[in-house]
This record gives sequence, C-alpha cells and structure tokens, in this order.
Amino acid sequence: MARVPAMQAVVDVLVDEGIDVAFGCPGAAILPLYDAMQGRGIDHLVVRHEEGATHMADGWARTTGNVGVAIGTSGPAGTNMITGLYTAHADSVPILCITGQAATTKLHQEAFQAVDIVEIARPVTKWAVQVKEAAQLPWIFREAFRIARSGRPGPVLIDLPIDVQKQMIEWDSSIDSALPVSTVKPAPARVERALDMLLAAERPLILAGGGVVLGEASDPLRRLAERLGVPVGVTLMGKGSFPEDHELFAGMAGIQTSQRWANAAFLESDLVLALGARFGDRHTGELSVYRGDRKFIHVDIEPTQLGKVFGPDLGVVSHTREFLEALLAALDARTAPARDRAWVKRLGDLKAELPRKEDFDCTPIKAPRVFKELNEFYGPETYFVTAIGLYQIWSGQFQRAHLPRHYQVCGQAGPLGWEIPAAIGVKKARPDAEVVGVVGDYSFQFLVEELAVAAQYDVGFVLVMLNNEYLGLIRQSELPYEMNYQVDIHYDDHGTDNVKIMEAYGCSGTRVEDPGEIRSSLEWARKEAERTRRPVLVEIMIEREGNAAMGAALDAVREFEAAD
Repeated sequence: MARVPAMQAVVDVLVDEGIDVAFGCPGAAILPLYDAMQGRGIDHLVVRHEEGATHMADGWARTTGNVGVAIGTSGPAGTNMITGLYTAHADSVPILCITGQAATTKLHQEAFQAVDIVEIARPVTKWAVQVKEAAQLPWIFREAFRIARSGRPGPVLIDLPIDVQKQMIEWDSSIDSALPVSTVKPAPARVERALDMLLAAERPLILAGGGVVLGEASDPLRRLAERLGVPVGVTLMGKGSFPEDHELFAGMAGIQTSQRWANAAFLESDLVLALGARFGDRHTGELSVYRGDRKFIHVDIEPTQLGKVFGPDLGVVSHTREFLEALLAALDARTAPARDRAWVKRLGDLKAELPRKEDFDCTPIKAPRVFKELNEFYGPETYFVTAIGLYQIWSGQFQRAHLPRHYQVCGQAGPLGWEIPAAIGVKKARPDAEVVGVVGDYSFQFLVEELAVAAQYDVGFVLVMLNNEYLGLIRQSELPYEMNYQVDIHYDDHGTDNVKIMEAYGCSGTRVEDPGEIRSSLEWARKEAERTRRPVLVEIMIEREGNAAMGAALDAVREFEAAD
C-alpha cells in the first residue's frame, strides 16, 4: 500500500464524505491540513472569527443534512469554537471542528497556544479526541462522521498535533468508504400501542419537533395527519416540517414563540404524539398546565430523552421517519373508522377567534407588521435564519414557514450573532436560493465582522433588522423588577449607524421608518443582493418599547396588543 502524507488521507476522507466547502482560519499549527486541501475541490472561506466558522458550518449542515466543517489552529481558535459547538450540540446539528495543536512533545511544557481543547469541548460534543498516532487519522475522521450522523446528530471535534499532521502513513483511498450509520427502528408492539392510543383519543394532536426535520420525516407526517385527520402542531425547531397553510396545522404552542389559538388548541387536546421533541422549557412553560390530564406519546431517537422532562404514557425509541412509516403500515392492516371532524372544525374556529393583530399602520413601526410584510413578500422556497431576542419571539409568533430546513433558528443555546455566519453557511449550501437573516440591532454586532467574509467571497443575502435601540428581551424581562437598567443602547440620534457599517464592509443598506416603505425596501434589497452578490441590510426602526406576548404557562400568556 502506498505511503502518503497523513493530511492527504484526511482530505481524501473529507471529500468522500461529501464535504465541498469548509469554513476556517489558518494558523501555524494547522498548516499541513491546509497544504493538503489545495486543489482538492474543497471551497474554503477565511473567517474573521473562529466562532463565525462554527456557525457557518452549522448553517450549511442544517441546510444540507450533511456534516459541516470548521477549521481552526491551536489555542484560542479552539476555545473560540466552543459557543458554536454548544449551539450545534443543543440543536442536534452535525458539525466537525478540526483544530491544530502544539507538538505532542511540547504539550506538557505549556507551549505557545497549547490548551487541552479536548477536555474543554467534551461537554458540548458527542465526541472530542486528540489524535496521537498518525496511522489512526483516516479512521478517526471516518468515525467522527459516523458519530456526528448517528442517533441524535451532533458536533464532534478532532485535535491534531502538528507533529502528527506531518507524518506519512500507508493509505489507499480507492478501497475506502464511509462507515455505515444504522437506522433506529421502533419496537412493533410500541407502534401498535401508539396507534391504539391515537385512535381512541377524541382530540389528538401531533407535535412535530426538530427530529422531524432532521429525520426527513415531513412527508410521512403529512400522510399520517391527513389519513387520520389529526392536527399537527410544531415546536420552534420543528417549524417548517408541516405546511402552515394546511387545514390541519395546529400552530405552535409555547410561552414565548406561540400563537394564542395554538395554545388554546393544545390545552383542549386529550393526547399528544410528540415526534423528536425535547419538551424545552420555552415550549412547555409550567409543566402542571402543560401536562394537564392529557396523555403523551414521546418518540425520540435518543433513549435518554424519554422521561428527561416528564414521564410519557408511552415512550418509543425510534427515528421519526421509521416510526411514522411503521405507524402508517400498522394503520394499513386495520379497518380504522373515519374520525369525526368536530376536532378539526374546532381548530378552525380557534384560529378565527384568537388571532393576533399584525396589520398595524402606525409609526413607529410595530414588529408584527414587519413579519406581515415578510410573509407576503417572500415565497415558501426562501431560507430564513434568526437567532435570539424579541425579534425571534415575534418571528415564531407571526412568521410562516412551509418547508423543512427553510426556517433555521438557534433554538436552545441562543447565541447572539448567529445570523450572519449562519446565513453565509446556508447560502454556500444553496447558492441559487434566496436567503434572509432576521436580526436584532444588538445581535447584529456580535459577529458583524463576518460581513467581510460574505463580501470577499460573493455570498449575497438580505438582512432584515428590527431595531428598537434596546436589549429588547432583557428590557421586557426587567418589567417585573420595575426597572429599566443597563438595557438601553440608544445614543445620539439612533445609536450605531448600521447602514454605514454595511458600507464599511463593501455592502449596502437602507433605513426604514414608515411601514409603507417596507415592501419597496425589500424589493430593492432583493435586487441589490443579486446585483452585488453581497449582503444587503434593510434596517427597520420599530417601536422602542414594544413587548412580545409571553408568560409562565400556556394558560397565562400576557397579551400586550389588542387582537383587533
């Protein structure tokens, strides 16, 4: 078998695993990998901050379903990646972070930029490993891809000492292939029990979580819902897994990102079939209200998720698509009576009775009006990314999504600054698609330097900013304390001139202060992004102290705006 540079074997694996783009920042301790990547068909974007690289890989992975790759050198490069690893871990996103490291002979001597990144990363990865033997390299990378994809997907980290990278190994890529990833199938008896419970319920509800999106299970979900006439609600991570204009769409229940009618429908349900949902606290709120007297079936690919928040009436360990296909097959073997449509009619009545107002014409602009404009202007094929804050909550309440993987949000970790790098990752994954980042004025500046990456590499997308010149969610969270302390970021006329920031990076933007100008500004931004192939900002100045509906329990959400 031929002897080849160890890093050539690593790049062979990356290419074979479907990696055609990587995001990173070269440094002395990772240069052998960069040397091996030259001319191998992996497009590489030089980031301005290693956290940005992880979020770009995250956005790419959420869009493609494959493992995103971020690369950094030793020391602070790895520590800068921790937030991105945590974000991917929390949201079950498969990414691979590759870090350089000091020579193995120097690790005990406090060498320059030598840090035990494996131990630091271990709590926020599925697997973190330092390679000490060069002959292990291709096998460890194959295993990293297998682990990242298996079961509940997630991030992995491989740390590469510089001396290990420089070695030669025996390797023949022509006889190599990816390691198989097993599919978790449900126990047949539990499928039958789940079907019994569904058919016996009078007001059943299917809850589609992020596992439906990750499991590519939207099609069997829709077939099951339509076959049984069962409404489908979504979690924030499951948004887009079921079309929101469908008669059976039951909205999003929750104490923040929710609709009034969706909470009402959930509270009237008598059984919930939860698919790939982790019962996050922003979804459930007060558990005694959330659980009530209804029964729960919890389906998840990760066994330890079952019973983590509360014990379900029935737990099923399974890939969501495998479970739904098995449930449909079990249904085929039965003669199920037609379901009374009273429950579906009740859902329609709740939608009509409990809306939230969005067609505000006042100035300053109210946030719901922004999402009304987004819903009307952009088609279902548009990819949206958004991060954390009042704008994310308003987005969950008002923004519509109809296709899986087209609405992307950092749901659990909630790192500020995620939108710009994530949008870059999405656009690199889908170059011909329209990509829109919904951002807040504060989050915008956390990783604003990554605009330079988009400008340098012709990655064009639109940023829609809701600017209230506040740390808006924290300001609202301070209301029970009767304070408004250290949350106001307004100064001079409007605070930071975000349009000038865009221009400083070679991009463009416009400020909107009248609701009647939103649509024309979106039209301009679309054309400008296509023309320049760079990011374009539509900065919308919204009501400074506008509040989003939220509360502590599904039956105690405070509404700040009249319904009509």
